[in-house]
Amino acid sequence: MSKILIIEDEPAIRRVLTKILTEESDTYKVDEAEDGIKGLEKIKNEDYDLVLCDIKMPKMDGVEVLEAAKKLKPEIQMVMISGHGDLETAVNTMRLGAFDYISKPPDLNRLLNTVRNALDKKQLVVENKILKKKVSKNYEMIGKSQPINHIKEMIEKVALTEARVLITGPNGTGKELVAHQLHEKSERCNAPIIEVNCAAIPSELIESELFGHVKGAFTSAIKDRAGKFEAADGGTIFLDEIGDMSLSAQAKVLRALQENLIQRVGADKDIKVNVRVVAATNKDLKVEIAEGRFREDLYHRLAVILIKVPALNDRRDDIPLLIEYFNDKIASEQGNASKVFSKQAIKLLQEYDWTGNIRELRNVVERLIILGGNEISENDVKLFASK
Repeated sequence: MSKILIIEDEPAIRRVLTKILTEESDTYKVDEAEDGIKGLEKIKNEDYDLVLCDIKMPKMDGVEVLEAAKKLKPEIQMVMISGHGDLETAVNTMRLGAFDYISKPPDLNRLLNTVRNALDKKQLVVENKILKKKVSKNYEMIGKSQPINHIKEMIEKVALTEARVLITGPNGTGKELVAHQLHEKSERCNAPIIEVNCAAIPSELIESELFGHVKGAFTSAIKDRAGKFEAADGGTIFLDEIGDMSLSAQAKVLRALQENLIQRVGADKDIKVNVRVVAATNKDLKVEIAEGRFREDLYHRLAVILIKVPALNDRRDDIPLLIEYFNDKIASEQGNASKVFSKQAIKLLQEYDWTGNIRELRNVVERLIILGGNEISENDVKLFASK
């Protein structure tokens, strides 16, 4: 059943439109509103697939309704109804997100075609949104603790925006999972996410890695090479351990963020890129700024949204869920059946000092699966989980 709302101040036109639509298909449920204010109130309270909205109305005109409705429910399809003198305005409404416009008096075939096409688009938008919310199991965040639920809520709010995100937290806590979820739930999910570990690349090569180089730029540059920013065009670049980036590379990253322009090493030509930047670090960047190792202007460009990933010791309630997850995952990878962890074994693991965080927990679970019995006991933990 497709729900359609007609917002029109002329009763005769409302009646005609309602009659045309209800006679066209018994799957169309048609509702009416006599002005923009009442129409917007209905949009707030109901989930309509399509709204047919007059432009010239008292109290609140159609352009205002369109702008407000798109803020409330971006996926809603709006078709504007225009009088002869409203055509220019009707065309402009399409720039504001209207699907189409129809002129008064409405041509029957044009009206019905527009309605069918708008409803088809709404269905595609909804299906696409559902698909984007299905996060890859490889980057699933395991846990129901308050800190993890808070991060999940932040991801839902931030992912569909273009805001830059800085993820902080100790090594091994899963900062890369947050970055991947931000990408996979974003409008950029069909484009690549390119990861760069800034700590793993020598400082003299980081600029070439990020921005590419031209042939002859340095001794080993035997041909032109695109960098990670170009590879991520249209998608997301994840700058992991950004606190280890050299100051000269930081300056170039800052320019890329400010102007959406990069320059390959050894070139004098700018390249335009459309990239969302997500960064992560285990360092306190404010300390790094105070000691002259990190640019303050870059920090403020990156830290539009801050997400702090807690240490495993601060989310011990999640440890049983993580043990179950790693137990099943490792058994599947090795082609074996999952093992059973006794309650005492799990309790002991919850009390452990996880300085290596989730990465260390996974290693310990794998060690216990390999070396322990069919049921992992408290004694197995004492024997094989010690440092």
